[in-house]
Amino acid sequence: MIDLHTHTILSDGVLLPSELARRAMVNGYKAIGITDHVDYSNVDTVISGIVKVAVELNKYWDVIVIPGVELTHIPIEAFKEFVEYCREKGAKIIIAHGESPVEPVCPGTNRVAILAGVDILAHPGYITEEDAVLAAEKGVHLELTTRRGHSTGNKHVLGMAIKAGAKLVLNTDSHGPEDLLTVKKRDIFLASLTDDVDIVSQIIKNSQDIVDRIMNSR
Repeated sequence: MIDLHTHTILSDGVLLPSELARRAMVNGYKAIGITDHVDYSNVDTVISGIVKVAVELNKYWDVIVIPGVELTHIPIEAFKEFVEYCREKGAKIIIAHGESPVEPVCPGTNRVAILAGVDILAHPGYITEEDAVLAAEKGVHLELTTRRGHSTGNKHVLGMAIKAGAKLVLNTDSHGPEDLLTVKKRDIFLASLTDDVDIVSQIIKNSQDIVDRIMNSR
């Protein structure tokens, strides 16, 4: 089980990073991305905190903790520069808060996030076919999410990704312990979206490929 989009008390989650990682490990996770919300007000503190705890936890526990961020309500004109800044500060995975159908995200965020080279476009809502094609070209993964509200766009995202050849990942956008999955719950959730076992297997593999890339770049 791999989950690359979660939150802690460093933004709007309820658990310390160490408790989130521990609970994930007990649930059978092999890797977890801690990707708290950031904007200009907190980016330095959040990245340094997650990087520090990830280094320590990765010494002792059998779950890979990956430090990252979710860029949230960033002005579209500043997106590329902010992505570059987060990478320089040590974020190993960068998620963009996409145009969810349940939040007033700036129109055009999906496209500028893809062009800026984020790793994952989270809950991109009713993403256009044009932007899905662009994601495929740029190697940006589109997220299927178990998060209530954001998940209303899942079937549309799935369809657009298949049509465009874009890669998909499944994440929880966890904010508390009740949001974490198990392998069984993951499989049930994916089966509710598609009965194509090859698509399901590829979604799971895509997350592993991201983890492998990050680990190999160390």
